[in-house]
Amino acid sequence: MFLAACGGRFAALGDDGGVRASIVVPDAGDPDIEAPTPDATIDGEPAEDAGIAPVEDASIDDASIEAALDALVADASNAEPDAGDGGWIDMCGHKRPDVFADEVIAFDPGPTAGFGQNEMPCVVLGPPEGLGATAGSLDVVSLGDKGSIILKFDDVDLVDQPGPDLVVFENPIPGFVEPGLVAVSEDGGDWYEWPCQPQNADAGYPYCAGIHPVYSNSNNGISPTDVDAAGGDDFDLASLGVTRARYVRIRDSGFSHYGGDTGGFDLDAIAAVHSTPNGN
Repeated sequence: MFLAACGGRFAALGDDGGVRASIVVPDAGDPDIEAPTPDATIDGEPAEDAGIAPVEDASIDDASIEAALDALVADASNAEPDAGDGGWIDMCGHKRPDVFADEVIAFDPGPTAGFGQNEMPCVVLGPPEGLGATAGSLDVVSLGDKGSIILKFDDVDLVDQPGPDLVVFENPIPGFVEPGLVAVSEDGGDWYEWPCQPQNADAGYPYCAGIHPVYSNSNNGISPTDVDAAGGDDFDLASLGVTRARYVRIRDSGFSHYGGDTGGFDLDAIAAVHSTPNGN
């Protein structure tokens, strides 16, 4: 973010040069104005309209203005606009609450990772963007050789019920798979991992993610929790003896395709097939 000033207007500019937030400070030289309240905006809209408190500090030195702008941008990123039905729209533009990952807790890319990193974290949050059996989605982040990522559900807890409970979406196409190892945890400390067999092609890479094409996307109406139609790779908590989880870890197996900045397991999204509202 960059600070720019013109008269009494101070603005935070994004990397694209657009105004991310601005503060207009009234003329403090007027003796009748003891503590003018700056007029703040976020993406061109009054800050109050986004539920963000007005800036009360009217000092106009660069450090104070830049700090105020930083605070406005941070507040805007965490704002939760009303989605119109009791939900909200998050910083990535996803309607919440939902059954997808909501946070990236850790990202440890390996060699040849890089693709999609400039879109993190939003690229792996929210719904999958599958393109079917013969085309791999580009809405992914590459983990690289033995890279890993840890995701967290905030809105729901993943729970064990009959059948698959979790679906992991990658971007495989026929003859080109990049197996990944999947683990879950309730507290982010104790992990339980499915016994992926990344070299057992004859058996269809049992317990691995990154094997089956993805059909569900945000525009085609295929539910990502319909394991018979959505595609991706599904996992049953019961096979691990786990009843509830909130964290999901995915590790590249080391037996994928590597080269350039697109190597390793390519994560699109994860979805909780069976869940309860967080904390219930």
